[in-house]
Amino acid sequence: MLNKESFLGLDLSLTSTGWATHEGTGTIKTSTKGMARIDEICITILKLLLSIKSPLVAVEGYAFAKRSSHAHAQGELGGAVRLQLYRAGIPFIEIPPTNRAKFATGRGNANKAEVVSNISAKTGIVWSGSGADDECDAWALREMMLAYYGLSDYVWDAKSMEALDKIDWSKFPDKE
Repeated sequence: MLNKESFLGLDLSLTSTGWATHEGTGTIKTSTKGMARIDEICITILKLLLSIKSPLVAVEGYAFAKRSSHAHAQGELGGAVRLQLYRAGIPFIEIPPTNRAKFATGRGNANKAEVVSNISAKTGIVWSGSGADDECDAWALREMMLAYYGLSDYVWDAKSMEALDKIDWSKFPDKE
């Protein structure tokens, strides 16, 4: 039986990984560099998972259009986190950034500020400070799972719900 406590949203970033659980949201920030940074982020995520019974995880997919000198390191982080989830036997799905944006705003090309603004307007949650957009993205990823299973506390319009249609949910339990 699924419950709201099972879901974890992750917006992976080398400088500010956003996370969202039933207990709230936060960011993982580290001053380390290279593989030590990736290791620290993975360990912190695994510690988060220890507090969740039968976790299901949504990881934001890669932003392929993003041009960055950190693209390889970002890919290493994404691969390391996905490998840790796989090894731990924790089901996870990837949600493309465009689907997250469409869920939050009705438009797949909305920027992070628009996502934060729309989520804030809908929920009354105030996102502020360093890493607020990463926390909000992680919250939206978690909320997408809740909406898919009919467990959301919010009513999402048809455009938002369309964002769920192109996600591969096959690694997760069936809807009841």
